[in-house]
Amino acid sequence: MVKVGVAGYGVIGQRLADGVALQKDMELVGIADVAPTLSIKALKEKGMPYDLYLVDGADTSKFDAGGIPYKGGFRDLIGQVDVMLDSSPGGVGAKNKELYEKAGIKAVFQGGEKNSVADVFFHGYANYEKGLGAKYLKLTSCNTTGLIRSVDCLDRKHGVDRVAITIIRRVADPGDYHRGLTNALQMDKAPSHQAVDLMSIMPHVEATGILVHTPVTHGHIITVVAHSKGKNKITKDMALEAFKSHDRIRVVKLEDGFLGNSSFFRYARDLGNPRGDMYEIGLWEDSIVESGDNIMYAINIPQESVTIPETMDGVRAAMEMQNDSASATAETNKYLGLGKWK
Repeated sequence: MVKVGVAGYGVIGQRLADGVALQKDMELVGIADVAPTLSIKALKEKGMPYDLYLVDGADTSKFDAGGIPYKGGFRDLIGQVDVMLDSSPGGVGAKNKELYEKAGIKAVFQGGEKNSVADVFFHGYANYEKGLGAKYLKLTSCNTTGLIRSVDCLDRKHGVDRVAITIIRRVADPGDYHRGLTNALQMDKAPSHQAVDLMSIMPHVEATGILVHTPVTHGHIITVVAHSKGKNKITKDMALEAFKSHDRIRVVKLEDGFLGNSSFFRYARDLGNPRGDMYEIGLWEDSIVESGDNIMYAINIPQESVTIPETMDGVRAAMEMQNDSASATAETNKYLGLGKWK
């Protein structure tokens, strides 16, 4: 049983904790945070299902005043685990790494950290084997994670050598106020980092992309134009068959009510998923079109939860729980219930 800790119990951290708790071959030892945030207060109201540890600088009096129990300090948690899942704010994870190195444990960092924090820039499907036994892995961002899922799916089935993407990016997570209230779209300089990151993970694919920020919160939408590296182009039927076979891709239709990003969020809530989360990316069957030698499609990225499965894959790679991508992702999918809706 691999013992796991989570640093940072925010948007991603609380979902990581839930994800680990669902893995029957992993044990969640505890979580660590610095303040009694709403997420921590909600955890307390739910009966503290996860043991809480306080990072350096935490004001214990605030936890005591709220009646929030804690087991000890951050180093106490580190001393009990095999691997930490670090979802601390960007830059904090790099400082935490010094503690992990001293303790001789491994860590998986989220996309907000710089790539230099890790030995391997990691994706559960596209380069799992590179992460085998690595001490420090870093996940791709939410957009890049979902994007690579779809491109890797086509690449494994039919071969892809070139993609061009457009990202319609949500401006903030639900409940965030720090970005302000806006009524405008904002362009980023091309190429987007997601295209560059895709090439880091899949160096045999040439990628470029444009990103547009939008004043919405429930998910990103990415359009992808992919070119087959073989002599035969990828047809719509070929692409659709590949996407439907993937347990982390939910293929939907407009006529069934999936009109946009909010449709997925509402459907996840109707399913009773905690926080309205979906681990799968959504892919509109109606968006798959052939254009010359290219195939084009559109996907929805549930930014708060999409990286959770690949993070579980990261634990499996670092701890060498499975030796190949197919068996590792299958285990993660089984415990998270991915593909059961098909």
